[in-house]
Amino acid sequence: MHLHILGICGTFMGGIAALASSLGHKVTGSDSNVYPPMSTQLENQGISLSQLDDLAQFDTNPDLVVIGNALSRGHPAVEYVLNNNIPYNSGPEWLRENLLRDRWVLAVAGTHGKTTTTSMLTWILEYAGLKPGFLIGGVAQNFNQSARLGESPFFIIEADEYDSAFFDKRAKCVHYLPRTLIINNLEFDHADIYANLEAIQTQLHHAVRTVPEHGCVLSFAKDEAVQDTLAKGCWSEQRQIGKEWQVKALKPDFSEFEVSYKNSAPVKLAWSLFGEHNMHNGVMAIAAAHHVGVKPDIAVQGLSEFINVKRRMELRGEVNGVRVYDDFAHHPTAIKTSLSGLKKRNEKGRIIAVIEPRSNTMKMGIHKDALDASWQDADEVWVKVDPSMAWFTPNTDVNASTIVNTRTKTDDIVYEVVRTANADDTIVVMSNGGFDGIHQKLLEAL
Repeated sequence: MHLHILGICGTFMGGIAALASSLGHKVTGSDSNVYPPMSTQLENQGISLSQLDDLAQFDTNPDLVVIGNALSRGHPAVEYVLNNNIPYNSGPEWLRENLLRDRWVLAVAGTHGKTTTTSMLTWILEYAGLKPGFLIGGVAQNFNQSARLGESPFFIIEADEYDSAFFDKRAKCVHYLPRTLIINNLEFDHADIYANLEAIQTQLHHAVRTVPEHGCVLSFAKDEAVQDTLAKGCWSEQRQIGKEWQVKALKPDFSEFEVSYKNSAPVKLAWSLFGEHNMHNGVMAIAAAHHVGVKPDIAVQGLSEFINVKRRMELRGEVNGVRVYDDFAHHPTAIKTSLSGLKKRNEKGRIIAVIEPRSNTMKMGIHKDALDASWQDADEVWVKVDPSMAWFTPNTDVNASTIVNTRTKTDDIVYEVVRTANADDTIVVMSNGGFDGIHQKLLEAL
């Protein structure tokens, strides 16, 4: 079959392209941003690419068009598909029908930590010799790829709560038929799609409804939003961190902790990661791996060799004693937990947070109050303010000890940060986008 993918250069759709090609399908695609590294990765797999607005892409007469959720009605490519009655579906629907239906799916859902937890879980199963398939919304550095078919029944997937396509406003996670479902946490996000937290809970509960009776739903006992969702009905086994599973930090920065299941002896993990959020991601991955038969001691051994996903507190470089990190923080909770972990680890020098509120939810000001409190562990904050963010004024009463500055241009932030940076300072760039290449600009200016 010839599949043509609209919006192919995103991590998710690019992963689908790689999986479809591995299954023996002819795959082509188009996007508005056809450039390395994704363009190179796809072309190396023999996948030819077109520009999204060039209707000549359909001259090859594909059997099926897979439409990414970034495309809406009114786009020329979408209108061409509809006007010419070309068969189409969404990426999640294609995955379910062509790959996931016959696999033991381990799906990782939640507002925060999906990519990291999915990567951890995948590496644990790989370390245990299970050779799983996977689709991850980022570059898993233990594999240097975001998707593969695998050689076992197990398939691990990041179960996004974002919508599936312009014609299917259900969350992606509703499609994945999990036998092992992780719900890490739940907060209000994606305000461009959902009216409130309850709307997201409804979507997650649709996913819970698809878990078979012999399946398992994993959650944190203290996460009220998740537990409220499960209270709507759960017909599968439940295992909770804080009940069946116990975790105990052994170091203030959470770089060492121990975990135990029911009455078993605890096992200890010492690893390169830090922060309470990573401890939580790790214990959830251990618990999910246990559900498919991997013993905790093996899981811990695997995680001791885990390399974190790119852009998750990734050290991009150090110049004259000043460290520059890249972190994919896209929500006040993510900013807060990342800075908290860094503060506990940082023994000297200032923490300078450089933040780009880039997601639609952040730009809309939905999290304004939480944003002021999210950077309390930073000594200095620089916020790139988009012209649409007229609502943004730092509230110094919330956090008087942190100096908060705003600029509208990235180069101005680079100049100001570098001008005052000293040896032992840590600069952490927090954005879910490219941020105008600010990481390299900072390193070069330093």
